[in-house]
Amino acid sequence: MNVTVGSSGDLSGESQVKERNVDVAIIGSGTAGLNAMGQVRRAGKSFVLINGGEPGTTCARVGCMPSKAMIQIAEDYHRRTHLGKFGIDGHEGMTLDIPEALEHVQDLRDTFVDRVLGSSTDDMPEDLFIQDYARFVEPTLIEVAGQRIRAKAVVIATGSRPLVPEPWKAFGDRVITTDDIFELEDLPAAMAVIGLGTIGLEIGQSLARMGVEITGFDALDHIAGAQDPEVNQSAIEVLGKEFSIHLGVPAEIVEEGDRLRVTAGEQSVLVDKVLCSIGRVPNVERLGLENLGVSLDPRGIPPFDPNSMQVGDLPVFIAGDVSGYRPILHEAGDEGKIAGYNAARIDTAAAPERFRRKTPLFINFCDPNICAVGMRWNALDPETTAVGQIKLAPVGRALIMGKNKGVIRVYGDKATGRILGSEMIGPKGENLAHLLCWAIAQGLTVGDLLRMPFYHPVIEEALQAALYDLYSKVEAKNSGGITELERLQD
Repeated sequence: MNVTVGSSGDLSGESQVKERNVDVAIIGSGTAGLNAMGQVRRAGKSFVLINGGEPGTTCARVGCMPSKAMIQIAEDYHRRTHLGKFGIDGHEGMTLDIPEALEHVQDLRDTFVDRVLGSSTDDMPEDLFIQDYARFVEPTLIEVAGQRIRAKAVVIATGSRPLVPEPWKAFGDRVITTDDIFELEDLPAAMAVIGLGTIGLEIGQSLARMGVEITGFDALDHIAGAQDPEVNQSAIEVLGKEFSIHLGVPAEIVEEGDRLRVTAGEQSVLVDKVLCSIGRVPNVERLGLENLGVSLDPRGIPPFDPNSMQVGDLPVFIAGDVSGYRPILHEAGDEGKIAGYNAARIDTAAAPERFRRKTPLFINFCDPNICAVGMRWNALDPETTAVGQIKLAPVGRALIMGKNKGVIRVYGDKATGRILGSEMIGPKGENLAHLLCWAIAQGLTVGDLLRMPFYHPVIEEALQAALYDLYSKVEAKNSGGITELERLQD
């Protein structure tokens, strides 16, 4: 249904603005927005999808996928450093064509983006997919592209963007972010990475392995978001052998000729470019969220329920990276599903449905992987928690692979043996983390896991060793006489 209203909202013939009525308006066509749209479509409700800026998901354009392509190239090239000990000759003469490698990353990136767009918005008619910036007039009234859209419910899924301090913007393209790194046609000789979370570590290590002289800085005393002190120390030691890492002091940048000098305390380095990876900010500045009539936090985000994604008690929902709750692709997808499901039923349900969120899972794809699962170290009660661990150095499969570095730490309840969480740095951590995540989601105990099969020789045996260590420290024990086997009943 379309009506025409005056600028003051009354029916008139002057300053006319076209107004459309839909069941759900979705602002943002990234992972969360597309998942919300899928739920609304499934419910048979009318909708409009609105997107300002580049279409396509952050993951496909500038995040998960192009970074993994770069990581793969860097890891394969770095593998040559192990070949001599295997008796493989000629590895010293191997070289990397940087422009060709970067072009390959861009080609893969474009393929991923095309696949997302081809399966989502490319063939959507203009009345369903509006490419412009939206702004709230009221909680259920949006202005966009010269028209007003009246919706029964609205989903905010506008994503986030890299944070660059205002003074650093004066250095132009010498300070770059993940929005820029995958557009480079060549790499600089020397580069500083400021911010050693997931993005900074993954790209920093990859660039170092591709021949760039990398220096890493972080104002915090830990890297990769690690909280467990043993894991953090191991990560610093392992990755610090590939590039310099300086922690605990904020970095400052000054211009020195056509280069940049980065200084943190007594550490100083002259570089060609700086990768700024100190965090992300939500894309909300054009949305007019002040017109929702609710308080906003310092980031400009309204209060919301992470289990229903509802903003206050309004017919408005928020999902994905813009919320800042769990800025990870699979979580953004889940939030989009929750928001879309509830938005589509806003006029029929007594209250929005609340859904149990999945067990937290964080994976840093540097080499070795750094992972966190379930309850984090800082949230554990030391009085009721037992910790099992294994260092990777003696693990047979890891030794054969030339990747026997790192440590696995598993947390369990002292009384019941229930698995609570884990942090680790080690080879194939992405796989081990998933196994533990699924175990935690099922409420399994350390005894339950030790009754699972462990093939030999596999990296999972390292996890098995950490579980045995944990098992020795919990009160609950398996019955039946043999820890690893369940006795058959007569």
